[in-house]
Amino acid sequence: MKFRLTDGLTAGVLFLLYQAGAALPADAALPLARARQQAAVPITAAAPAGDPGALFAKGEAALQNGDLNAAEAAFRRVVAIDPRAGGAYANLGVIAMRRKDWDHALSLLQKAEKLEPKVPGIRLNIGLVKYRRGDYAGAIAPLVSVVRDQPDSQQARYLLGLSNVFTEHYAEAVSALEPLWPQMSENFMYLYVLGIAAHNAGNTELDEKALGHLVEIGSETPEFHFFLGKAYLNREELDKAVAELERAAAANPNLPLVHFSLGVAYRHSRDTGRAEEEFRKDIAVEPDAPDAYEQLGEMYLHAEKTEECVGYFREALRRDPRRPASQFGLARVYLKQGKYQEALAAVDTADRLAPNSQNVHFVRGQVLTRLGRREEAQKEMAMAKRLMESTLDKDRESMGEMRVPNPELAQPPQ
Repeated sequence: MKFRLTDGLTAGVLFLLYQAGAALPADAALPLARARQQAAVPITAAAPAGDPGALFAKGEAALQNGDLNAAEAAFRRVVAIDPRAGGAYANLGVIAMRRKDWDHALSLLQKAEKLEPKVPGIRLNIGLVKYRRGDYAGAIAPLVSVVRDQPDSQQARYLLGLSNVFTEHYAEAVSALEPLWPQMSENFMYLYVLGIAAHNAGNTELDEKALGHLVEIGSETPEFHFFLGKAYLNREELDKAVAELERAAAANPNLPLVHFSLGVAYRHSRDTGRAEEEFRKDIAVEPDAPDAYEQLGEMYLHAEKTEECVGYFREALRRDPRRPASQFGLARVYLKQGKYQEALAAVDTADRLAPNSQNVHFVRGQVLTRLGRREEAQKEMAMAKRLMESTLDKDRESMGEMRVPNPELAQPPQ
């Protein structure tokens, strides 16, 4: 089976998902064949010469052949002739996606959406771009609209389910993912994600169904044992999780994220020495991945090793600036050090990235108190209290340090 995943996926994780047989949805960032439906304005003496339909077809052909420069030139000529050519803007957005220029892609796709509001493919790509930027909450609305218009869209449902898992809307994730069972129930990744959603939504029957089928279709591959171990880890069955993850690591010590996941399992088991060892192994396998640096930063924060803690949080942020937990960790360190302005800057960034975190609002209130801004501090404390009262039934808060991170879910298909 051929997979077309995002170019941004590291080679190791690409190999992991490919070997696992994870039937991820087809490539969303496809050209939008709208040339023959465009009502081009008449060409004037001041307008660029050329037939917009022919130029659009030329751009489509170049895009299909992977010649992004030629495709871009053709579609830009189309919009120069007809500024309301929504299909051309959509395909310029696709080109920006393939170049991983996510901000530019989003701008172009949003312009296309205004011109072609009834085309679900544009909204699907908007959702995908927001997902790739880590804006999982922002991805939900466009994906919901696609599923509403095209209930059988496998890709939109899968991405919507993932977005809801990341934003901890687990019941909504189940609603999006469960209908995909007939098409996707033979794939490790789908069963794994469905199990996470069902377990956290309290849907025990579906959780057991997903895990049972994962075991049923499993094989003696490192990738299978990785996903099974992660499934157990998300269920807090730590002994089973460690056993499966160690089997995966023994079979393939360079398997991406296996050492990271073992580190998380050991950390939850309070075995900090082995957790640190595994996180360092993960960094050796994938030095550009931010997750192990963040985990080490949190461990050193607890151990009050300030210098090491700050260094690891900064390493995580150097690789991914959109990490609220690392910003929050820095804010806590700076607060202890009396560096209140630095603490405020870090906690403000964390708040922008995770606006409904009771811990963030509580620490921000502490920082503002130290700065003498007592009225603002009281508002923050009141917000933290309201959020705490609204989440009393949760096992853990989203900024809590003993959460189970699932970085293997963060890279969708293109």
